[in-house]
Parts: sequence; structure tokens; C-alpha cells
Amino acid sequence: MSSPEPIDNVVELQNVRRTYTMGEELVHALDGVSFAIERGEYWSVMGASGSGKSTLLNVIGCLDRPTNGDYLLAGTKTSSLDDDQLSDLRSQKLGFIFQSYNLIPQLDVLDNILVPLYYQDEPPADGEERARALAERMGLGDRMGHRPTELSGGQQQRVAIARSLVNDPELIMADEATGNLDSQTAGEILDLFDELSAEGKTIVFVTHEAHVAERASHILQMKDGHIEDLVQQREIVRS
Repeated sequence: MSSPEPIDNVVELQNVRRTYTMGEELVHALDGVSFAIERGEYWSVMGASGSGKSTLLNVIGCLDRPTNGDYLLAGTKTSSLDDDQLSDLRSQKLGFIFQSYNLIPQLDVLDNILVPLYYQDEPPADGEERARALAERMGLGDRMGHRPTELSGGQQQRVAIARSLVNDPELIMADEATGNLDSQTAGEILDLFDELSAEGKTIVFVTHEAHVAERASHILQMKDGHIEDLVQQREIVRS
């Protein structure tokens, strides 16, 4: 009998705590959070303001460090890394998508998509074919020379999605990625996330909207720095 394949965790938090001092008060933004996200899973994270979901996102995105506990990203224990190493890990393993798009206004669509590769010292020419292919996939083939101010909100978010994919990340992180879009455009963007999930991409999507969260395979509900609920809605079919 063959042995089962080992579990391949992209994200693993082990009793993670994150505390802040505000005046004389100690705030437990994360208070003993543990879970793992396997490769190819699509998670949504929900919670009210102050629930800890933003701190959780910052820890998973290597933008903040746990006060205690361990965080492993694609098997690498982040607590052992210095700031430069953490920055390198972030640029190699993660793709970020934000509610406000965070595009560089002076750059056109193609150059905005290429931005993450500059942080990896990859010659832009080496990644340009990949960036062009992503722009085409996002329906931006006739917009590559346009700047962000010449695009609709939905088009800007498609640029941001293409940018998040250009370095072939281990994990895609989306923070309220449909929050500034009308319902039809938001639906189109969510359909793209469904496609990425079906292709085996690992996704963490922070949202306050239940109908958005329901697209995911897992829903993580945060409250007061704790995991209030974790629901697996469906199995991920892995090829």
C-alpha cells in the first residue's frame, strides 16, 4: 500500500499572537491563532472592525511579525528571517490585490504589471511576454499603453490581478478587492478568482460581504483576535 502524499501547506500559523501597546493598554490583536491553508485552497476571511482580520492579513502577507508563535510561508519559518530576507520572501511568494488598486499612475498597464519583477532583479524583457499574456487574459490587450487614469475601476482591478500573478506567487492575497466596484463588475472579478482557484492557485480573500465569502472553499470568521468559526464549504479538487 502506497503512503499518502504529505500535506502541502502554503500557510501555517502555530499559536500566533500579536499584541500592541496603545497608551497604557495592551491590545491582543491576535490571540493564539492556529490554522493551515493547503496548496490550492481558496479561503475568505471575515470579521467586524477590530476583529483581528487586518492584523491576520498583515502577518500572512509578511508585512507584520507575530509577537509570539510561528508563521510558516511555503515551509519557511518567517520568524528566523531578517527584514531584507522577509522582503525577498514576500516578493517571491506573494501576490497582493487591494481595494484601492495601488497602481502607479505614471506607468502604463504593461509596466504596472511588470512592477513586482523589478523587486526580484529580473530583467523586464524576460517577464514582458508573461505580462503581455496576463494583460490579454484580463481583457486588457487593447489597453496596454494606457495609464490608470484612462481605465475604469474594473479595468484597474484587472491590472492589479495581472500584477499579482506575474511573479507566479505561492499565495494570492486580496483585501476587499471588489469593494470599490459596481455589482456587475464585482461579479466579473469574482469569476476571475473562481478561474484562478480552479487552476490550483492558493487564495486568501478578505471581505465583509457574505456573498463574496461564499465563493471560497473555506470561510474563516474572526472575532476579538480569535477564530470564531471556520467552515469548509467544499473540497478542492486537485489535479
